Amino acid sequence: MEHFIKPWLPSPTEPRYTFINANVIDVFSGKCHPGSTVQIRNGKIESITTQASRVSEDGETIVDLDGKYLIPGLIDSHVHISGTPGESDISKILKPDEIMTAFCIPYVCRDMLSRGFTTVRDCGGAPAALKLAIEEWLVPGPRILRAGHALTQNGGHGDFREPYESQDPECPSCGHFVGLARTVDGVAEAIGKTRDELRQGSDFIKVMGSGGMLGTNRVTMEHTQFTPEEIRAITATAAAGMTYTTVHAYSPESIQQAVNNGANGIEHGNFLDRETARLMAEKKVFLTPTLVTFAISAEGPGSNTLPTKKREVYRRLLTAGLEAIKIATEEGVEICFGTDLLGPVGVFQSQEFTLRAQVQTSLEVLRSATITPAKMMGLRDVGQIKEGFIADLVVLKSNPLDDISVLARPESEVLGVVKEGRLCFSRLKGVKGVLNYVSTRYKRNEPGRLRKPPVRFSCQNSTTGKLG
Repeated sequence: MEHFIKPWLPSPTEPRYTFINANVIDVFSGKCHPGSTVQIRNGKIESITTQASRVSEDGETIVDLDGKYLIPGLIDSHVHISGTPGESDISKILKPDEIMTAFCIPYVCRDMLSRGFTTVRDCGGAPAALKLAIEEWLVPGPRILRAGHALTQNGGHGDFREPYESQDPECPSCGHFVGLARTVDGVAEAIGKTRDELRQGSDFIKVMGSGGMLGTNRVTMEHTQFTPEEIRAITATAAAGMTYTTVHAYSPESIQQAVNNGANGIEHGNFLDRETARLMAEKKVFLTPTLVTFAISAEGPGSNTLPTKKREVYRRLLTAGLEAIKIATEEGVEICFGTDLLGPVGVFQSQEFTLRAQVQTSLEVLRSATITPAKMMGLRDVGQIKEGFIADLVVLKSNPLDDISVLARPESEVLGVVKEGRLCFSRLKGVKGVLNYVSTRYKRNEPGRLRKPPVRFSCQNSTTGKLG
């Protein structure tokens, strides 16, 4: 009856795959296990053995990987799925047409999944209905954990009204369908709107604790937003709802205010200093940097039309971000992979791997996109290739432990993507993915990769945290 009501639901008969002759990457130990056989049953990993060959069972598909590499499905911990392609004007992306966005979102989700991202954390904008549609396979895409609307102060980052616009930017009842943020002022509103986001099914709460890259309403990254009392009200309300709060913050001051008032995560953190990193490590607060958005702004398509001074700011932000990751790694802060891309530049998602390789080992970067974000999000059966875990897997041509930048070339290196036991996309010979889709974009001058490698900025001189 359920399938009669919702005919798009997957068949109750789960596909059964067995991958043989696989090099399995254990992200926990950092080791590669050659000659492995991985059995997938009922959407989960049933067994991992070194059985060399086997007789096919009824309904089973045996896939000989012939020495290809298996890694866990990738996790992007900072996306904005509602910031869809289709516009070159950033203001239209930030204030989208809701109907058009609803049609564009499935494309974005499908594209992310084809690059190997089986889980994403949306930090503002993804509607609750999208999460359900993906869970039911109506929309193919990565598993979504969503913040709903980020919380920002009146006139803060995420309040995209022009100075002459006086009306409240949100719907009186529940906010925009795909709006990035909603305004909050005072402790009472902080409590009330946090509760309302939880009511709408938010998996976690996102707070704008400082200005942002877009510099809305004369608010720069150096500004600290909200009072300590407001942040404590939000984090305490989220904790009472059995979830956590992550805070958008760039400066040491805004990061420290967030951490000292109950935040569990920091987004971006480009100006992180050693003292603040030690505080984060002590409080077990996660850091999710987003480097590629600055690299694209400085050197990507259309960047040559920007004023030279603005491009220099983006370069400095990238330099600072690399240094922040270096400091955080040395001080023992747990780091997650994030990208924060909007609109057409979402195709550069995988370039984040190459940037981080400048200051982290391949294993550290791979853990930041698998095991560490799974821990941050409380996903106990995601992020590893392990018996009993959900079968989220990526088949790679090359070993990412030798060179993590192979993940920046999904058009040639990603040979297959498995989500919840279903082989969604496949470039493997003789084996089709159930979605039977490989993006043709990469055949047209590969705009999913930077035309030239991102500028390799030196981290020898750390930023002072002040923008010039």
